[in-house]
Amino acid sequence: MSALRPEPSTIPDAPGAYLFRDADGRVIYVGKARSLRKRLANYWARDLHARTAAMVDAAEGVEWIVASGEVDALMLEYNLIQEHRPRFNVRYRDDKSYPYLALTVGERWPRAQVLRGAKRKNVRYFGPFGHAYAIRETLDALTRVFPVRTCSNSFFEQRARAGRPCLYYDIGRCAGPCVPEVTGVTEETYRGHVDALADFLAGNERPVLARLDREMRAAADREEFELAAKYRDQLVAARRALESQEMVLTQPQDLDVIGVADDDLEAAFQVFFVRRGRVKGRKGWVVDRVEDLDVPQLLASFVRELYMERPEVPPRILLPTEPADADVLTAWLAARRGAPVVFAVPERGAKRKLMDTVAQNARDHFQRHKLKRASDFGARSRALSELGALLGLEQAPLRIECYDVSNLGPTDKVGSMVVFEDGLPKRSDYRRFEIRGVPGQDDFASMEEMLGRRFARLRKDRDGDPSRRRRFSYPPALIVVDGGRGQLSMATKVLAEEGLHIPAIGLAKRLEEIYFPDRPDPLLIPRGSEALFVLQHLRDEAHRFAISYHREKRAKRALASPLDDVPGVGPGRKKALLKRFGSLARLSRASVDEIAATPGVGRGVAQAVHERLTTAASANGQRRQSA
Repeated sequence: MSALRPEPSTIPDAPGAYLFRDADGRVIYVGKARSLRKRLANYWARDLHARTAAMVDAAEGVEWIVASGEVDALMLEYNLIQEHRPRFNVRYRDDKSYPYLALTVGERWPRAQVLRGAKRKNVRYFGPFGHAYAIRETLDALTRVFPVRTCSNSFFEQRARAGRPCLYYDIGRCAGPCVPEVTGVTEETYRGHVDALADFLAGNERPVLARLDREMRAAADREEFELAAKYRDQLVAARRALESQEMVLTQPQDLDVIGVADDDLEAAFQVFFVRRGRVKGRKGWVVDRVEDLDVPQLLASFVRELYMERPEVPPRILLPTEPADADVLTAWLAARRGAPVVFAVPERGAKRKLMDTVAQNARDHFQRHKLKRASDFGARSRALSELGALLGLEQAPLRIECYDVSNLGPTDKVGSMVVFEDGLPKRSDYRRFEIRGVPGQDDFASMEEMLGRRFARLRKDRDGDPSRRRRFSYPPALIVVDGGRGQLSMATKVLAEEGLHIPAIGLAKRLEEIYFPDRPDPLLIPRGSEALFVLQHLRDEAHRFAISYHREKRAKRALASPLDDVPGVGPGRKKALLKRFGSLARLSRASVDEIAATPGVGRGVAQAVHERLTTAASANGQRRQSA
């Protein structure tokens, strides 16, 4: 095993996969590279993303495995992720609620049924469908054409013991395999019905429709009208089953369409499976964005995950943008399919419209996912109880305050306080702080000033008239500061100075590490935990609130003018002056008499404007000379 930062000459300049391990030897991250030497060198660059920096900090060593090519490196990376489940690799949460139409092809007498959840062996799946009723309507129509049983195994055995088939056999909806000696069906004949149904569901409908139409006409020509009516009904049922599948393309094309919606913490994917121009199924996934991946990289990771698990690969895959490593992915997919595979980003026409529909489905799915976690009272209660237990609190923290500092230099330093009650944002209690007493860029001092002002106000309001208490008068059950041990030390210092005994924690940028005032090592909450979701939501909201205030201040400063400070110059006179002179620079060069000649501007105001602009120009000149 290599040292954490191995010598570049020891790393092969070849494709392969690499593994970072922690002090206990556990694999915490797996990646792949076209050149292991060049890729691993990037992990010791100066400006790493917070998540990547967290992984490197947690790692104690790195090792690599050379592959014969980029496609093999792709496969190797996937297999290593499946084997080790590293905590810093993205995780796909498959939405198991989508129903499938399944054929139990591994049984002697296969049956058709609706299934959800994890896939089983010796079962062939079709879909998934958006709703269970869509499958049942389809199945109801198709069993009139393909008499495959839909009963449970217990009911099947009951009819076998009784020695007679059920009503479905009498109405022609089942071949009666429960009592083959009575119905005369053979395993070969019944298996033919199952294979024909599977072929129809896979999108090969034309031969079935042509056969039924041909047999209907032949029976009519022989004047076997009852048989012709039977084929007619089967033809109508087959067409009705097709009509339940949405037609989205005018041409009978096979393709998959992938849509994505994301934020900094998670992403949601939706896939529509289109066969012969019809939507044969759809499915959704939610992804924890543990890795620092942009959208093309995220799409590449998802495509690999999707088709590793899905045996059917279409000739064309539509995406919102080209995935990273597209050449490697298409080579791998072509090998799986046995024919070329193309990625396409539709720009116009029916495919673009379909792409927009799938993208909207992804956004809706993502929103439902967020709302479900936020609005479920039982889930919120469990999350807060779990959080209280993990942090060692006596009771669940029903009111939590989170603080964040935002600055992009020595100016416009701002802070934010967001409040969650019962696991939900209480926006009426949010507060913004303009950091005034901190020179330069000092996050720790800025955090101290913000917390000092907040808790001094808490103490003042609590010591005052109870009937006049405001929102600042209510203490939180938990304080969360955005940052590590340094920011947390400022919080504990302020609380001690104010004589307050409120538990406080620091939530580090790496999203999974929680710092305590009295513990040397941070706490790691497992990803996927509802308690971690509450903390992430808190910090995300505090960051958003601080950034929005910071942007407002920068915008106001960018639009500020020396004329704003001149007594007697309001918006009207300011507009008149700039309209006459065209710019502030020309106005600065004008004399008092020229300024006074502006309509609505007297000599007194003109004198004040001239003095203010002359002072501003002198100050700017001194700053340039000192620079």
